[in-house]
Amino acid sequence: MAMEVKGFNTKAIHAGQKPCPVTGAHVTPIYQTSTFVFKDVEQGARRFAGQEPGYIYTRLGNPTITELEEKIAALEGGEAALATASGMAAISTALVSLLKQGDHVVTGDTLYGCTHGFINELLPRYGVEVTAVDTSDLNNIEKAMKPNTKVVYVETPANPTMKMVDLKGAADVAHRHGALLIVDNTFMSPYLQRPIEHGADVVVHSATKYIGGHGDVIAGLIISSKELIDIMRIPYLKDFGGVLSPFDAWLLLRGLKTLGIRMERHCINAQKVAEYLEKHPLIEKVYYPGLPSHPQHELAKKQMDGFGGMMSFELKGGLEAGKILMNSVKMISLAVSLGCVDSLIQHPASMTHSPVPREERLKAGITDGQVRLSVGIEDVEDIINDLDQALKEVEKHTK
Repeated sequence: MAMEVKGFNTKAIHAGQKPCPVTGAHVTPIYQTSTFVFKDVEQGARRFAGQEPGYIYTRLGNPTITELEEKIAALEGGEAALATASGMAAISTALVSLLKQGDHVVTGDTLYGCTHGFINELLPRYGVEVTAVDTSDLNNIEKAMKPNTKVVYVETPANPTMKMVDLKGAADVAHRHGALLIVDNTFMSPYLQRPIEHGADVVVHSATKYIGGHGDVIAGLIISSKELIDIMRIPYLKDFGGVLSPFDAWLLLRGLKTLGIRMERHCINAQKVAEYLEKHPLIEKVYYPGLPSHPQHELAKKQMDGFGGMMSFELKGGLEAGKILMNSVKMISLAVSLGCVDSLIQHPASMTHSPVPREERLKAGITDGQVRLSVGIEDVEDIINDLDQALKEVEKHTK
């Protein structure tokens, strides 16, 4: 009988993991195959009919991918999970599985640019009504609910403003109106925040970010009840086809084993960087939940186990000062994405959030001069020194 495992880091290493039944290999093999051989026609028929467990075709399931799904479900506290080819495949699969023509979605007004595009531009083409509100205020969610509302969709903290949503409160509002709460937990990872524990029905991740952690894979994950995951798997993921490859699943399994220790370092580094930036005379504002100046600092302490590695900030010289800063960093990479072991810096208004119309972007608090920083796990002194020399360049060119 297997020992019951409770600790997060132990689950991250052992959940779902089994020695290879053929070779005894300790690390899960990459089952890099498109199809699986049946012992006879009758077995093939039983598997297609769902009468016998087993693998058929990797678009429908694969042992390497299965271990990943079991591991992330254990870490997020869900019954089951579904791996997808990208974060957007996870988000789109979850939403199209739960919505139909005539349904209504309440969503945050601050979302990753491609999520914003999918929800606000593509879903309405198929007859789904959308209302975007500032979900950091639960009253806004309540007022937006309608008899046909089926989903409330939020990011917390939001990308890139770091606004937060009271998860328990949002779940209560959604459930009172017969809707489901979907939470994008990419910024926090299950090490720091587990939305299902607060009442969320579905959790989505761009696993490209902290779960992979090394900037070498594109992937997505959905975690929910077995009932909902079964629906999302067949027919939606099966027929839309946004499936993860076995090799990419293997990379994520490797990344998950160090998630806990990486997130601890991300948090320690980000706190020190945020405190440095907040005290710098050229910085107008820092958005980071770990700072007491963050308007939802107390909520962050309540529903998260740490404050994460993501922040954004504004320089007093606005966009031009931000450009100088981003063009002057030497160790920090000027690149989109986040959650990598490397520190990354980018400009949301012209890069990740460029699909969002400027008027909507400004209304949501994403200003032209806002800079987003994903703090890596380098020695924090080196991160701060790089920012410091870049800020000296800003000062030199803006006098």
